[in-house]
Amino acid sequence: MRLFVFGVGFSSRAFIEEVRGRFDWIGGTTRSPEKAEELRDAGIEPFLFDGKSKGDGIADALRTATHVLISIAPDETGDPVLVHHGEDIATGRPVWTGYLSTVGVYGNHDGAWVDEDTPCKPVSKRSVQRVAAEQAWLGLAGDHELPVQIFRLSGIYGPGRNALENLKKGTARRLVKPGQVFNRIHVADIAGALKTALEKPSTRIFNVTDDEPSPPQDVVAYAAELLGMEPPPETPFETAELTPMARSFYGENKRVSNQRIKDELGYTFRYPNYRTALRDLLATL
Repeated sequence: MRLFVFGVGFSSRAFIEEVRGRFDWIGGTTRSPEKAEELRDAGIEPFLFDGKSKGDGIADALRTATHVLISIAPDETGDPVLVHHGEDIATGRPVWTGYLSTVGVYGNHDGAWVDEDTPCKPVSKRSVQRVAAEQAWLGLAGDHELPVQIFRLSGIYGPGRNALENLKKGTARRLVKPGQVFNRIHVADIAGALKTALEKPSTRIFNVTDDEPSPPQDVVAYAAELLGMEPPPETPFETAELTPMARSFYGENKRVSNQRIKDELGYTFRYPNYRTALRDLLATL
């Protein structure tokens, strides 16, 4: 079997390491020649792809790829993989195609529960683009009778990227907006969920998210407790200095259900909540 990954980053790299033993060959894209060499050293054949034109050698690689993962964000012109290599994927007819999306497509639901059947009402520009990309991938699946699974991810964290690290660096903040909750997902559960999905190709949407949507300030407080530190003071959201993007995240308040991926794929989450994850991550510091 041969795996091709568009956009080898934090999440997709974890997936590659999870399934490496299953594949005879793995290729992946990056934007920079420097990172290309890093991929080669890691046993991943590198391909340069800037999203603005077809990448050299990618069409040939897709002809023999049995599995394809897309981990690249869309932009104003659409999904760059579909625009430049959609027909190549259709021609190669992989047995499994996965697309990494975001729970941001649901928009704001004032803290109510949402699932994969909840209508999308995206708020931010990036989430509007994600909804369009999802629809385009589902269109490719329908037009060519290919299985395409869409995975909607919550806020991603893991080794080197978590509240413990932020506290150590002095960048953690406890922003308080009454009633606000977020779901999260440990990168190991992204990798594990995708590995499980390989066994059951389909055209389906799955939320990949933890069991426990929680106020963000609680996560920071628990991380501080684990480290034996005083948590940073609470800051009211209304008076906090935030970038427009950071502020936009707080405009979307919802609780995201992961029941479908448990029921249909039989996936058991390794880190069902932030407390189990942070306790494990403490050992990696």
